Amino acid sequence: MRAPLRSPPGPGADGHHQVLFVLAECLPFAVALLVLLVELTPAHVVYTGPLLVATPALAAVTMGPKGTLAATGVAVGVSVTTATYNHAWGGQQVYTNFLALFLVSVASFMMSRTARTRREKELNQVRRIATAAQEVLLRPVPAQLGPVRAASMYLAAETGAQIGGDLYDAVQTRYGVRVIVGDVRGKGLPAVRAAAVVLSAFRESVHYEDDLVEVVNHCEAALRRDAAGAGVAGSDDALLEGFVTALVAQIPDNPHVEVINRGHPPPLLLRNGTVRPLMPTAPLPPLGLEEFISGPPGRMDSYPFAPGDRLLLCTDGVIEARDRDSTFFDLPEAMVTMREHTRQAFLEGLRQALVRHTQGRLADDVAVILLDRREDEGLGSTGGPAQGPR
Repeated sequence: MRAPLRSPPGPGADGHHQVLFVLAECLPFAVALLVLLVELTPAHVVYTGPLLVATPALAAVTMGPKGTLAATGVAVGVSVTTATYNHAWGGQQVYTNFLALFLVSVASFMMSRTARTRREKELNQVRRIATAAQEVLLRPVPAQLGPVRAASMYLAAETGAQIGGDLYDAVQTRYGVRVIVGDVRGKGLPAVRAAAVVLSAFRESVHYEDDLVEVVNHCEAALRRDAAGAGVAGSDDALLEGFVTALVAQIPDNPHVEVINRGHPPPLLLRNGTVRPLMPTAPLPPLGLEEFISGPPGRMDSYPFAPGDRLLLCTDGVIEARDRDSTFFDLPEAMVTMREHTRQAFLEGLRQALVRHTQGRLADDVAVILLDRREDEGLGSTGGPAQGPR
């Protein structure tokens, strides 16, 4: 499942542009107010007609059809007020101003409506393309994978976006169910490209590498090759700016889960109403920063994952989601509260809880994979049909 959310304008260039846009929206009404002040003072000898006529055109640039109508209404109100105050009714100039205001308002409204329709068509096309890209890059995980049942969710923080720098996948292999959740440092198309590189390497290597460490090494090597192949000057520096935190897990038929954590938030295990993080025994840096590994190469950590347990893998967009008081979202509490929910109901409840906590303004993308160890695990990865959701 997916649901794009609206992100707040951040500091810097984006916040600066937002301020300029708000000022531009206020400009037509500021002009109308200026005209009113001039006409109600001894300075009314100044001819202000052209300024007032321009207000609908100014509104059409930034405010759309409704804003254009609002600016037109304000301009008409100012014209009537000033004409009455200055006893100008009956003069040719007043009726000329009204005629010009009418013509400009009609033209501005039509232009604004046409531009709005064109933008909506372009946005719908972009959304269709993004949806198609998501189906390839971030396809929903299968509901049943060997000894586990699974569900996934992706929430894009960027306005109108469907995909971003978060990644996930779950694949059933002869070695067990293999899962990846990751987060690319950075935004925009470079982050999407890095996510695609890591996912492609993961999906290829999980089927022929019996060692999960080698799967992770393939993902890391793919990042290096992509940086070098793209002709990026100083590819090491590029990777330092665009590393990928990743969590790779393997779930065999026996009641365990094996995890390699490369700088990613640990998975959370829900058992008997208690949530605990599966912390790595030896912390490792993200993919792309392997030169900071000072000890032996990474190895898998194994944790109990028994029938009836629930495992949640997510990106930091969940645990770092904040409300207006900068309070972090309490994911363990949410897991305990919704422990009796089915997987889809749990993810929908999690989405709603995040929306409430952040007032619908996520600061980062969210990727979640939820795994339930089947009670009928004896069927194994090649067993018969499931006995129904828990």
